[in-house]
Formats: sequence, C-alpha cells, structure tokens
Amino acid sequence: MALVMGIEQTGRSTLRAIWLNDFGGPERLVAAEAPDPVAGAGQALIEVAFANVAFADTMFRAGAFGPLEAKLPTIPGNGVGGVVASVGVGVENELVGRRVVTNTGGAGGYAERAAVDVGGLFLVPDHLGLDSVLALLADGRTATMLVRAAELGKGERVLVEAAAGGVGPLLVQLAQAAGATVAAAAGGARKVELARGLGAEVAVDYREPGWTARVREAVGGVDVVFDGVGGDIAESAFGLLRRGGRLLSFGMASGEWAGISTEAAADRGVKAVGIPRPTSEETRVFTESAMAEATAGRLRPVIGQRFPWSGQPTRTPPSRRGPPWARRCWRYGCGPSEVDVGRIPARTWSAWPAPPEPARPLDGGGISTSLAHNLVAMAFVLTSLAGDSR
Repeated sequence: MALVMGIEQTGRSTLRAIWLNDFGGPERLVAAEAPDPVAGAGQALIEVAFANVAFADTMFRAGAFGPLEAKLPTIPGNGVGGVVASVGVGVENELVGRRVVTNTGGAGGYAERAAVDVGGLFLVPDHLGLDSVLALLADGRTATMLVRAAELGKGERVLVEAAAGGVGPLLVQLAQAAGATVAAAAGGARKVELARGLGAEVAVDYREPGWTARVREAVGGVDVVFDGVGGDIAESAFGLLRRGGRLLSFGMASGEWAGISTEAAADRGVKAVGIPRPTSEETRVFTESAMAEATAGRLRPVIGQRFPWSGQPTRTPPSRRGPPWARRCWRYGCGPSEVDVGRIPARTWSAWPAPPEPARPLDGGGISTSLAHNLVAMAFVLTSLAGDSR
C-alpha cells in the first residue's frame, strides 16, 4: 500500500515545510517555515497538493543506505503531486495550471511548494486523481520494469510476495493483465484479503506454517517469483519454482535480501534475473506505461493512508498517546523493515539513535512542532505497518 500526505496551501511568502536536521527516527523531523522557492531556468514551481511517503524516504530519514542523497539540514520528500504555479526561463507558459506529478531529485517534497526540473514532470490525465498517480510514480514504474524483465508469458504461474505492499499489488494486477495465473503471499489476514480482492487466484499468509504447500496445491509449481521480502520467505518461495523458472528480487521487507546462491539456482535450473538501474529515458517509459495502464483502468494503486497536514496544535508529545505500537515506534524509530512491531529485528536498532529532547523548529512559525511530530511519526510508522513492507 502506498502512503501520501496532503498539504494545504496558505498563500504566504514563506512556506510550511518539514525539516530533517539529523538522521534518525521520526522525532528528527520538525515543522518550520522555509524560504519560498522560485522556478529557475528550465524549472517549474509546483503548488504541492500531495507528497509521497515512500520506502526510500524512510531509508533516507534514518541515514540508511539507499538511493536518495542530500546534505543536512534538508526538507525531505522525493515525490510530489500538484499544480504548476509558475515556470522559469525557457519553459512554455502552457504548463501553468496543469496538474503534474514528479520527483524532486531527492529532497524538497515535504513542503507547500517545490521547484523542479520540467524534464521530470508527468501530466496527470483529468479523470485520474493526483494522489493515485503520485502513488504510481515510483511503485508503478518499478512494477512495470519488473514485469518486463520477467518476460511473462500467457498462462504462466506467478508468485508475488509482499502482495499488499507498494509494488506488490501492482505486480498482481500487471501479471494478470499479461495473462498469468497469480498466487499472492502477504503477512497477516488483512493483507491477504487485500491481495485476494485484487484478483489473485490464491492468497496466503506467509507467516503461517505450510504456506508454500497451499500455493502448490492451488497452482502447482510457479514459473516466476517476484520477491519483495527476502530472507527465509524468499528461500521458501524459491522452492516453488519450476525448472526454467525466474526469480526477481525487488525488496527486503524481512531486513535482508534473498540468500539464494548462484550455484543453488543453477542446480534447480532457475534463473536469477538481475534488474539493472534504468536510464532516465527508461524510467520515463516505465512511468508512462504505468500511467497508461491506470488510464485504461487496468492498474490502480492501493493507498493505505492519507495524512492531512492540518489540525489543532497540541503540546502532548506523540510518545505519550496512541496505541502501544505507535509509542514503541516513536521511541525506537521504526524503519521500513520493521513490519511486525512484536519482533523488531535487533540488528536494525543500531541504526536508530535514542531520541533526543523534543526537536524545535528551525525558525519558528509554521505548524506546531508537536503536530508535525504526530503527523510525521504516524506517517512513517505506517509506511512500515501498512505500506511497502509487506
């Protein structure tokens, strides 16, 4: 499931933003005002309506290895959707007023406005919601890239792990559209039902013993495994592959990548399909393909949560209210791999420093620090519990 944060516009010369001063848990994110950006040459200024809360964003905030880089302090957020407010030199004025989604280049998305390069803009069709298209921006292109790399054939049998995450539901739908029979595996009854509702032939809970036997009973051996979990789940799924099958790993919700050796794959006659980093041109093609599928009604993202950036300020620390899992994640800074709060992997704790005293805004003003803490802590925690993880 994808997560998006709704951002209300205020019309001020300064803007509201969420800043990251130091890497760590959600408490490192603070609300403050920031200078209003201006569109430079070849850029457009976006009035941000939605900001994506993606797996890569949580990795960046934690200071973990990942695709995003920026110098601190910074305004995080790599994906935004909104309306073009103005354009810089060399950009056609016809873009003004158009609804768009785009990446920001790694930072700047958690704010009311963002200046971005026009080469990365994607126009949003009138009949599609901004939030839905934004949810497809990263996960949609990833799913499209995976399906093409797998070279799915009609009638093949496919297992999708993490089938209720960000990429997983899209893989279920795209594999079906390609004529494949889909088995879905997810962690927990609610997520299994979600995967079943997307049309999977069989949906199983891989936290339960014997889940691979249920898949084999329903569809037999499989031709393709899309591995979004890694670890023991990936090894179990590997055992379901027929000779000549393909294994494509795209995630590590368990906290580790699939540990399938080249020798083990060769002995089984299984091909581990590598996923090369796409070029900028390929990235655009994959993204446009996902949007075209959405336009045709064959692909829809599952948005797990929407978080409005509004509400009444409160001075009560988020760690003192809410359910136990929220308090625990606030304390330890739950990260993307920490799906089941009851068994947070001990090896991940070293990446999460103990929270300091409540953070302060950089310059004062903006929405209250406590409110931002509550919003962002919940958003990032739920990325793990209901989002890309499983």
